[in-house]
Amino acid sequence: MEPQTIETELASAIDKAQKFLPDWAVALIAYVIAALIALLLFRLLFTALNRAVADRDLFWRSLVARGAQPMRLILLIAALGFANGLAPTSPAATTAITHILLVALILCLAWIAYTALYIWTTIHLRRFKLDAEDNLLARKHVTQTRILMRVAKVMIVIIAVAAALMTFPAVRQYGVSLLAAGGAAGIVVGLALQPVLKNLFAGIQLALTQPIRIDDALIVEGEWGNVEEITSTYVVIRIWDWRRLVVPLSYFIEQPFQNWTRESADLIGTVMIYLDHTADVAAIRAKAEEITRADPLWDGKVFALQVTDFRERVMEVRILASARNGPRTYDLRCHIREELVAWIQAEMPHALPRTRADLSPAESAFLGTPSGEASSTDAPSR
Repeated sequence: MEPQTIETELASAIDKAQKFLPDWAVALIAYVIAALIALLLFRLLFTALNRAVADRDLFWRSLVARGAQPMRLILLIAALGFANGLAPTSPAATTAITHILLVALILCLAWIAYTALYIWTTIHLRRFKLDAEDNLLARKHVTQTRILMRVAKVMIVIIAVAAALMTFPAVRQYGVSLLAAGGAAGIVVGLALQPVLKNLFAGIQLALTQPIRIDDALIVEGEWGNVEEITSTYVVIRIWDWRRLVVPLSYFIEQPFQNWTRESADLIGTVMIYLDHTADVAAIRAKAEEITRADPLWDGKVFALQVTDFRERVMEVRILASARNGPRTYDLRCHIREELVAWIQAEMPHALPRTRADLSPAESAFLGTPSGEASSTDAPSR
């Protein structure tokens, strides 16, 4: 049956009912019948859609399942709008009901857009695992997707609310007058929204350029930690001792900071050891290399031992060793330092820093030490 025929039949039925019932009762019956027809049509349409997407990918199946409620509301709105044009109500009531249904339709469309965005984001992020050892690609996509999703949420809300408000003539004209006048109210609103807009644009810039990503290792304000969450206004950094540092989003656009995992998680660790001038550097280098190669934390890329400074009392020895990420590098440094110091204490104790003093013959006789021999740190200096 064609829609025009349905409309004609319904109009004829309403005219007949008006002869026996008051107008408000006839209008109520028309709305109830329209709602029941919409629910029946939704059941048929939902069953057909489920069959149609049974062989499709997960996105379409999830969209049909999660979009059932807004789709039901859209059919109810359409049916009530159809019945509102036929029901025997006053022009003012008809206009008011039509306006309410229009606002509800706008909000339902925004609901469907948000649902589709949420489903796509969830399915897209399932492809990436942050707990993988090499998670650079995952961190890149997760960060970009989450930031853009938050921006898209804000845009959906703004567009939906703006479209709903524009259906009210008084609000629409008031907004136009504010824009045309450009008075003090517009300046106050602009200043009030400046932090929000600043962080909104900073979020878009972060999503595109990605100076930071989820799970990146950063040094911010002198604190080392990993990026735990990026919201539309701030970033949460999980510090190594489980504290949380909350930083405004715009900070990462305007202030310098260290990113240890920008392109790769690999890092070179530094171990500084201070030894006596008589230490056998070649033997210490061989032992340090043996310790490093035997450590499973070493990635096999970088190892070096060099004398980087020669001071009055000690010489500075620097050991470089690389690992796959920051935590492994830190543990590798500790292992090398502990094992090398233990080996020096056991095999080469004279290589440990000492304080010397030249003794006069009288001091040597008093202490029972041959004149000119290096004393311990307890000997009086001259």
